[in-house]
Amino acid sequence: MSTNKDRQMHLVAQLPSGQGIEQGGWRWPGADKAAFINEDIYVKGAQLAEKGKLDGFFLTDTPAVYINVKEMPPHHSFDPLMLTALMAKATERIGLITTMSTSLNEPYNIARAMRTLDLFSKGRAGWNVVTTGAGPALLNFYSGILNHDEKHARSTEVWEAVLKLWGSWHKDALKLDVDSGVFADDTLIQPINYKGKYVTTKGPINMPPSEQGMPVIFTAGGGNYGYDFAATKADAMYSNPPTLEYATAFWKSMKASMKQAGRNPDQFTVFNGIGVSIASSEKEALERRAALDELGDPKSRLRYLGHMLNIPITGLDIDKAIPPELLEIAYPSPSDHRSKYAYDLAKKNFTIREVLAHGPINYHPIFMGTPESIADKFQQWFEAGVGKGFSVVPDSGLDSLTDFVEQVVPILQRRGLLREEYTGSTLREHLGLPYQNGLPEQKTKTLIAKN
Repeated sequence: MSTNKDRQMHLVAQLPSGQGIEQGGWRWPGADKAAFINEDIYVKGAQLAEKGKLDGFFLTDTPAVYINVKEMPPHHSFDPLMLTALMAKATERIGLITTMSTSLNEPYNIARAMRTLDLFSKGRAGWNVVTTGAGPALLNFYSGILNHDEKHARSTEVWEAVLKLWGSWHKDALKLDVDSGVFADDTLIQPINYKGKYVTTKGPINMPPSEQGMPVIFTAGGGNYGYDFAATKADAMYSNPPTLEYATAFWKSMKASMKQAGRNPDQFTVFNGIGVSIASSEKEALERRAALDELGDPKSRLRYLGHMLNIPITGLDIDKAIPPELLEIAYPSPSDHRSKYAYDLAKKNFTIREVLAHGPINYHPIFMGTPESIADKFQQWFEAGVGKGFSVVPDSGLDSLTDFVEQVVPILQRRGLLREEYTGSTLREHLGLPYQNGLPEQKTKTLIAKN
């Protein structure tokens, strides 16, 4: 395949619950069955990502029990900030992106925690900005629930207040002048006196900026608000496109929205979530996927596939293709944008087991096959124009991530699609972003003693 020598893709890695993309991954032969509470798994994952010269390691957060823990571990049980603090001490260059919800945290908590991580890591932190809807997580923190519009309005206020807090300590404020006795220039440290409808905070923050100024702003929100937040306020976005066509259309729309907002799309990255299943042949990769499916909840996956195709399939032989008479009345569910992919797979006469193994109902698209063919898929998506980035999720934990770093990454590097060495030391430098500390228009002139 041809190589675009002028541009390189951005990659981050994930290890959901320490086990990868599949819910039954804890049962995979050789897997750490208690990976979800083994901090070493995550630290080793970050070290592996750094070995491959990836941009970052991405941690989401689920501060509640959403699933049937009789059959699978809770999602993202550890506090991600504590994990990233451990990772910061065990790595030197890899970016560390962690999630803090604007619905569950106050601005000063976020600003202080994220600045701490940014200083611990010497400028490698990223804040993934999300909101939290009604459900177990919100009820673990509040008895009252904001409606849809209020939740998003509060999120905007929290984001603004956090950035103002970060900017309240100017980059030149810290002096540490022993001879004169001047610790800091107090004219460059200011309260912000932020008063919104939903949040208030006086400031200033009690720490100076890091080597990159402030953490890189990520977002993983969906819907109109999430899209608008990404286009107008974020540096990067996490996305889960079901197909290449969807991903290219999304990036085209995002670029237009950013230009309309007066922003430069070249300084923005969409990280498309991609699951990977690596094997020595395409056939073995498909068999691996099918085996992983069996370790999860195959009955519910089968039911959901029927929902996506709008046909009853729970009583069918999964080792045979969907009968023609059912395919004739099948159609993709308009309520799930992954359904078109499931429908296309079914029309290719795959068995039902094989359709499921291709991952149409997974949260991420699945790249499966040999290291070479998986590298081809990454290159195809990248050169088609999907926003420059990918978030790689292995199918079965640390061993699978090791295979990706040791087998797929070198191919991408040889093609000139991925860096072979870090050229910067901060996450902003990895992503081609300038130094920033606070809101762009924020100035720090007020004497702290006068407030």
